[in-house]
Amino acid sequence: MSEKIESSTETTTDFLKFAIKRILRAIPVLIGVATIVFILFRLLPGDVANTLAGKDPRPEKLELIRQKWGLDKPAWEQYLIFMQKLLFEFDLGISMISSTPVAYELGIRFPATIELTLVSILLATIAGIPIGILSAYKQHSRIDYLTMIIALLGVSMPIYWLGLMLQSVFFNNLGWFEATHRIDSHLSASLPKYTNFYLIDSFVVGIMEGNWEYFLSATNHLVLPSLALATIPLAVIARMMRSSMLEELGKDYVRTARSKGLKERLVIVKHVTKNAMIPTITVIGLNFGALLAGAVLTETIFSWPGVGGYIWNSIQDRDFPVIMGFVMISAFIFVVTNMATDIIYAYLDPRVRYFKRD
Repeated sequence: MSEKIESSTETTTDFLKFAIKRILRAIPVLIGVATIVFILFRLLPGDVANTLAGKDPRPEKLELIRQKWGLDKPAWEQYLIFMQKLLFEFDLGISMISSTPVAYELGIRFPATIELTLVSILLATIAGIPIGILSAYKQHSRIDYLTMIIALLGVSMPIYWLGLMLQSVFFNNLGWFEATHRIDSHLSASLPKYTNFYLIDSFVVGIMEGNWEYFLSATNHLVLPSLALATIPLAVIARMMRSSMLEELGKDYVRTARSKGLKERLVIVKHVTKNAMIPTITVIGLNFGALLAGAVLTETIFSWPGVGGYIWNSIQDRDFPVIMGFVMISAFIFVVTNMATDIIYAYLDPRVRYFKRD
């Protein structure tokens, strides 16, 4: 009994050491990302002060703007000030356009983007993995050809075209789902914003008050944009899962398991699928990050109030603090996603050794 307790304690300690090492390794990555974006932004042609001055580019006004935002200081000094606030105060700065904290501006918009991305990658995973498994198991059958044709079409369709087609069919013609915004306009103001994730907030209202109108409306508005955004990753996940399954099905341990008389379902589900999931997990993680950063078109087509349109406007206005804040939050999410992927690797494949024992 004591040996099991010691083993469990040792495993927990190893996990904490691994987590701390990964977090420490992530810090230089985030600093590097911030540095690169800072340099690239400074290399852009034009003067930020002229953009902020608008139609009144008087020299005295330009000078006041430069002094207010620290643009009159050398680039290296601006960089040090920015990194000091970021690393030691966790301050993303103030928007040059709205004069409000960047953390607040992103905080009220980022949940919408994250909610859309999470639902999309969940739909892509739930549908893509079974399709890949079935296609591999039924290799060279009509099911295999049909699923791969669908996957190829999913990768090939431009997301803006697909979004418009979904709106035309399911909103304009059938009227099944809403095509814009996150919730009905008459419900938006009265929905309690506990987390700014409308699915969570509306679900809480449904549990606490028994009023499910908010949840049904939020779900209805989420269907079309999440389907549009999930199409490409669904196709990629299905193709990767099929390829991994075919590779695993040809290995010796599968023939050995079958020769021992194990049921085919047990061989596929318990052995083959678990090993085939490892490269697929990588694809899921990468697609999650890509969706998070690339949902601008989807948010524009469906008038989704996420960060996509806001960041696009900030780039045009050269609102440096907002751009940097978005990049840093996105980089942080990428790092967390990679860490989660590594942990899932260790669970799926015992041969992956992250914890070095003495």
